[in-house]
Amino acid sequence: MGKLRPEKEEHLAPGHTRRPRSLWNLLLLLWTFLNCGLGGNAQGPGEWTPWGSWSRCSSSCGRGLSVRSRRCIQFPREELCWGDTHEYRLCQQPDCPPGAMPFRDLQCALYNGHPVLGTQKTYQWVPFYGAPNQCDLNCLAVGHDFYHSFGRVLDGTPCSPGAQGLCVAGRCLSAGCDGLLGSDAREDRCGRCGGANDSCLFVQRVFRDAGAFAGYWNVTLIPEGARHIRAAHRSRNHLGIAESEGGGAALAARIPRGGRWQGRGGGQGHFQGARADPSLAALMGGDGRYVLNGNWAVSPAGTYEAAGTRVIYTRATGPEETLRAAGPTSEDLLLQVLLQEPNPGIEFEFWLPRERYGPFQAQAQVLGWSPRQPQPREVDPQPLESPTVIPPRTPIPTPEPCPPCPDTRGRAHRLLHYCGSDFVFQARVLGRVRQAQETRYEVRVQLIYKNRSPLRALEYVWAPSRCPCPPLGLHRDYLLATWRLISPDGTQDRLLLPHAGYARLWSPAEDSRVRLAARHCPL
Repeated sequence: MGKLRPEKEEHLAPGHTRRPRSLWNLLLLLWTFLNCGLGGNAQGPGEWTPWGSWSRCSSSCGRGLSVRSRRCIQFPREELCWGDTHEYRLCQQPDCPPGAMPFRDLQCALYNGHPVLGTQKTYQWVPFYGAPNQCDLNCLAVGHDFYHSFGRVLDGTPCSPGAQGLCVAGRCLSAGCDGLLGSDAREDRCGRCGGANDSCLFVQRVFRDAGAFAGYWNVTLIPEGARHIRAAHRSRNHLGIAESEGGGAALAARIPRGGRWQGRGGGQGHFQGARADPSLAALMGGDGRYVLNGNWAVSPAGTYEAAGTRVIYTRATGPEETLRAAGPTSEDLLLQVLLQEPNPGIEFEFWLPRERYGPFQAQAQVLGWSPRQPQPREVDPQPLESPTVIPPRTPIPTPEPCPPCPDTRGRAHRLLHYCGSDFVFQARVLGRVRQAQETRYEVRVQLIYKNRSPLRALEYVWAPSRCPCPPLGLHRDYLLATWRLISPDGTQDRLLLPHAGYARLWSPAEDSRVRLAARHCPL
């Protein structure tokens, strides 16, 4: 948040008394000595006092703001303190009663019946929202074709009807997830304010089961607590979601056309009715019934309520279908597909709290599929058996020496790779194999700083050169920033260490630097 207009006067909250000036100065001097030390030349910025307490909410109903302030203690030859003197946060009061006058209307009405514009004429005033600065008190004269600006609106006035921003010192500010107006804090994919996506795991897969017959087939279980859910495909098959009866995932079997599903507790779901367009997705709910695309019927595109979140279902004119939900889900969901033609692949992804990933794996295995791509990420081809042939002796060419690596030191390089990578983790190098123009490292993951999908304890990290830069030494610990590289056909899923990428020997100092870099990355 930029600097706001500092106040010249000091205001005391009701019930507070002013301390004697001499005692106050003595306390400030003592506090400064304890925090800054005695003696020496004063250099650099001054020091802030601790924040004061928050004021009362500016509004008695609806949304308002509260403010707190601090003072800058500055010695001769010191610069001004860095930061803001005031901090504002959003406060929420009970809803205003029906018919209550909005705050901006009330401010305009204060000028009703009073002479303005240097004449003795009086007017009735109502808010005018067509002026350039929405945080000025622009009021329209009722029955006339002009408006007048009476200066700034009071702090805490909504910028416009229905807007989330509030006016503070003439500026329209929105609150971050921390409630502070003008804050850039945003929720990460895990739902944590200002987080770094480190409290949840990213589940992503392509469902490629071709199906032995037409009917409803399980795609994936979407567990309780999942966020940022997305499923999409391009075919005439259709997706659907089902909630489960009793709060658990419905163990829906693969049902041929016109069949029945034997659910938990002996409950039956009949897949009968009008024939759907070729292949659609189905979504089943907590009561065992389909949320959309169930009973062989195509649901219209739109927004559906399921598991405490809104599911946005879109279907383009062509063979394209998408499901999206922000989450978090309040119970398990089951994503299915009604196969009516060969399955070209259904992409799905969601973010899951770490503590729910283990139960998710167990439930997914019960449903009959693996929630992850086959492991390890890279499988070396096995040579075919052939008769032993002694090749003729040929001279082995001496490999050219590796050129020196470019300089990758500095804060800018660290920020670039931390923010742009898919994974940042501490790992010990266990092995190294050079294959053609690539180098493969086997590493043991020890500490994860950032990950967009789950990491295993043992991983392969690939460097796209026979002479990787920077090179990694065996049996040493590194901080690595890698990308995830998936081949177009989905057969290869690699962790890639780019040329001149981020690979630093691990140390407590480097650990602190990379944690600091995490605070400066956009989500």
